Amino acid sequence: MTAPMLIAQISDLHIKRPGERAYEMVDTAAALERCIAHLNAFRPRPAFVAITGDLVDRGLEEEYAHLRRLLKALELPVAAIPGNHDERRHFRRAFSDQSFAQGSGPANLRVEVSGLGLLLLDSSVPGKDHGELDPETLQWLDSELAAAPERPVLVFLHHPPFETGIAHMDRQNLRNAPQLAAVVERHSQVRLIAAGHVHRAVTTSFAGVAASICPAPNHAVDLDLGNERVPSLRIEPPAFHLHAWFAGDGAGRLVTHFVPIGEFPGPYPFFDANGELL
Repeated sequence: MTAPMLIAQISDLHIKRPGERAYEMVDTAAALERCIAHLNAFRPRPAFVAITGDLVDRGLEEEYAHLRRLLKALELPVAAIPGNHDERRHFRRAFSDQSFAQGSGPANLRVEVSGLGLLLLDSSVPGKDHGELDPETLQWLDSELAAAPERPVLVFLHHPPFETGIAHMDRQNLRNAPQLAAVVERHSQVRLIAAGHVHRAVTTSFAGVAASICPAPNHAVDLDLGNERVPSLRIEPPAFHLHAWFAGDGAGRLVTHFVPIGEFPGPYPFFDANGELL
């Protein structure tokens, strides 16, 4: 079997100004440093890292400056899109090295990684928590997919286009998910819709395509499926998603792995030197 190409997805970094903690308790900068160290040490190395929004916590220029200093330690190619905690103008300035599809407005991106297309969509709505893809973004997505119908594509955005059952987060979802679905259904090369925002690993399907939400490297949203508690966070094991693309399997095949961040015992062999099960 040919080794897969690996695309790492991290999301919801929520970097604050130096010395500050998110919600007065979460050291998001230290969490990102641990995540970056894990990514740098991972073998085989990912070919690319996609960051799907909420890079900083309040959209402040000082937060973006702190984020860029932290990201200097990342030894892998990377691209980012904003989320609802970001401020688009400050984001564009902080990431002016990225080749945005439009000169202003939504910060959409196209990235090519060894024949695999990554289309990163800006679903942020300035001043709002919910997400929406404006007509220009939907048209751009449609034209990008139509231009290369044989190229497999992964679509990244911040706001999930589907409900998770966590009521206070679902109210902030992508508001025009049917319009996104209509575009995706016209193009069979889309292999994944990958979102962030919810700080939890979630999988489902959307418009006939595999869809996922990436966990966060810091804190998790409380898994309150009964709407019994006030909106809350939990300190759960941090993680990221690793999308493995097997290009040699016919038309290609995608597998997504949940990767916990940190040092854990192992690996320990299953078999002894004689091949006997231990």
